[in-house]
Amino acid sequence: MTELEVFEEIAIGRQGVYELGSGGGMSRELERRAALAARTVRVLGIAVWIVISVGFILNVVGDNGPTNMVRTAHVLTLAVFFVLILVRIAVAAAARLRRRSGLWVLFAALALWAAGSAVLNASSSEPDLTRFPAPGEWLFLASYLGIAGYLILDTGHRLTAAVDGWLEAIVVCGGTACLAGSPLLVRVGGVVGGRGVPLLLAMLYPMIDVALILLVVGQVVLRVRRTLEKPALLCLGLTLFAVADLNFVTNLSGGTYGFNVVDGLLWAAGFALIVEAACRPRTEVHKAVPKRPGPLLMAGPAFIAIAVLAVRPHTGLGPYLTWPAVLTLLAAGGRLVLALREAKGAAEAFALSRTDDLTLLPNRRSVIAKLDEELAADRPLALMLLDLDGFKDVNDTLGHAAGDSVLQLAAHRMRQALPPSVMIGRLGGDEYAIVMASDDALVLLETAQLILEVLLEPTLVEGIELTTNASIGITVRSETDSQSVELLRRADVAMYQAKATRSGAVLYDVHSDDFSRKKLQLAEELRKAIPEGQLVLHYQPQIDAATQRVCGLEALVRWQHPQRGLLNPIAFLPAARREGLMLPLSLAVCQMVVQDLRRWRNNGLQPRVSLNCAPPELLSGVFLPRLYEAIAEARLPAESLVIEVTEDCFIAEPARARTILRDIRAHRVQIAIDDYGTGFSSLSYLRDLPVQELKMDRSFIAAMNTDTRSRMIVASTFQMAQALGLRTVAEGVENAATAADLIAMGVDVLQGYHVAKPMPADEVEFWIRSRTTVSDGRFDTLPVDGQRLDP
Repeated sequence: MTELEVFEEIAIGRQGVYELGSGGGMSRELERRAALAARTVRVLGIAVWIVISVGFILNVVGDNGPTNMVRTAHVLTLAVFFVLILVRIAVAAAARLRRRSGLWVLFAALALWAAGSAVLNASSSEPDLTRFPAPGEWLFLASYLGIAGYLILDTGHRLTAAVDGWLEAIVVCGGTACLAGSPLLVRVGGVVGGRGVPLLLAMLYPMIDVALILLVVGQVVLRVRRTLEKPALLCLGLTLFAVADLNFVTNLSGGTYGFNVVDGLLWAAGFALIVEAACRPRTEVHKAVPKRPGPLLMAGPAFIAIAVLAVRPHTGLGPYLTWPAVLTLLAAGGRLVLALREAKGAAEAFALSRTDDLTLLPNRRSVIAKLDEELAADRPLALMLLDLDGFKDVNDTLGHAAGDSVLQLAAHRMRQALPPSVMIGRLGGDEYAIVMASDDALVLLETAQLILEVLLEPTLVEGIELTTNASIGITVRSETDSQSVELLRRADVAMYQAKATRSGAVLYDVHSDDFSRKKLQLAEELRKAIPEGQLVLHYQPQIDAATQRVCGLEALVRWQHPQRGLLNPIAFLPAARREGLMLPLSLAVCQMVVQDLRRWRNNGLQPRVSLNCAPPELLSGVFLPRLYEAIAEARLPAESLVIEVTEDCFIAEPARARTILRDIRAHRVQIAIDDYGTGFSSLSYLRDLPVQELKMDRSFIAAMNTDTRSRMIVASTFQMAQALGLRTVAEGVENAATAADLIAMGVDVLQGYHVAKPMPADEVEFWIRSRTTVSDGRFDTLPVDGQRLDP
């Protein structure tokens, strides 16, 4: 990834914090530079508003001080202000590849305004006596053009509006023009009369301000800008411009610049708001599909246009408001005609929209309407979702015409088998809905079984006799149900459970619902918790069976949830697997393990630390390189880390797993087989793979004192491991009797509540030192070949 590609992924957050994109290869130097740019933009933003505040204070106290001193202070404040905002927009532009052109145009606009101010102040010792227009006045006009260019370039979406969208934009912009133009144009109408070209030139400024505001409003209505935060800042900044420019025009009656500090503060605040909007990210959080403007938004501008035509003044520039008002009314009329045509077409479509064309059953719209009606009436209600098994094979093999015949026949058979009071609808594809006024689980299951039986009757299609299997998910209305969408979701979950278990019909079970709202919310909270550092590690000690000294630790992840407290892995790891969060979670655990191990070694402790790695992460090609990099940066001996892998790593892709494990050993990191005995236990990988440790599953350890077979499996496994030169670990050691038996069998390492419970990282060092009998604090370790060293 090149530097430009990296910075293309950088976005400035709401408080100016840069958030890095998913660039796995980003070097720490680029991360450091991005963080520095973020801090710079944030600090400059604060400094800009401090300078504006200083200018305001100078304006308040300036009436009591010498005029020249106050004027000098204002000029210096203005110079500092322009330097700050130019540097801020330059830093933001340098860090954004996709928005760079628009931001540099804005930079040029700011530079032109600063140059115009410098020319104006340098043209005379008394700028307020300088005749208008001054030599640098064209710089101010060019600056406005630059702002317009920025507004056009800095949009995140293409313009794809249809005719009705353009009419809506004209209505809203025309109404805004009437509303904004009334106080602007009417107020200066008397001043402009008779003053010639200079004041007409000055009138361009408030007119350009209104045009720029209309540009932003039009972009919002046309959905080129889909969020309101940045447009609001832009419109507020341009409104301050308009007020300042209006005051400037009305003070030109003498034909000279009137030095007005208030106008300067308004211009400065306007620039600060525009630059603040430019430094906001373009990234949007889409909560829903953008909605079209409502009737009030269309009617409001039309009424404003009518009011302007009714009361507009006939002097000054008042007549110029006629054109936007008339255009607004024409666009509103055109939009009304389109709306009536759409309503007529909708009425005709509605008559055909309640029936499925193929089966002549009620369609999804009818089913949802029925469900909503029954929910509102608070009557017993049940919903079944039925999906035909293997229907895709029929379509792919015999063609869509044959598939349509199967769908029609399935609909006919269900309709004939069920009473008229039961609603049967086709939701789409090969999915049907059955709505019943019942909450009796037995009745519902019997009905589902009847449906499955009638569908199983042979069907002759294209000369081939077919039988149709189906899966049915059933849910019953609960007291909290108020919308059909929840019923559909629950029935869909139950239907997929029926399909997965091949059980025909299944009643919805909340405990088997991996897609509930709470679980979805938990997954999203976990997605934010990982980068925010809410994950913590607990470590469970491992002791040498012969010497009873600490020889290792197993890292176990926990989640310090802000509201729910400390959560065990069973509460959030399923959500992490389902939402694809295991890789970032594993990387976060890896970093914490390396940091803790580095700290302990700096304090004279040298434990061996084990961490779990699930098969998808082990085979991902991302986790292991990051682990190697972290070990190298921390300057840790690779042998101090043990990767625990499960036996299912070798089932899906055995050749690739073998290559990866050998790569791990090439980097001198140790490998342990976790939960040995519960998976596909094959002696071949113990023979062929560079494994250093076997961890006997706790289910065998817990049962060995009561189950002879478990005891024999444990003893034989330890003997085999000893013959192969492998270290053996017994996890789940809960009492002294079990520990004694394991030691007698020749186990190397003990782990379990009898030894110690998992403890926070901050408590590990104290616990280890309290058990260490050797003065130098060293621990029993194992060399690369797995053989024990003498204490």
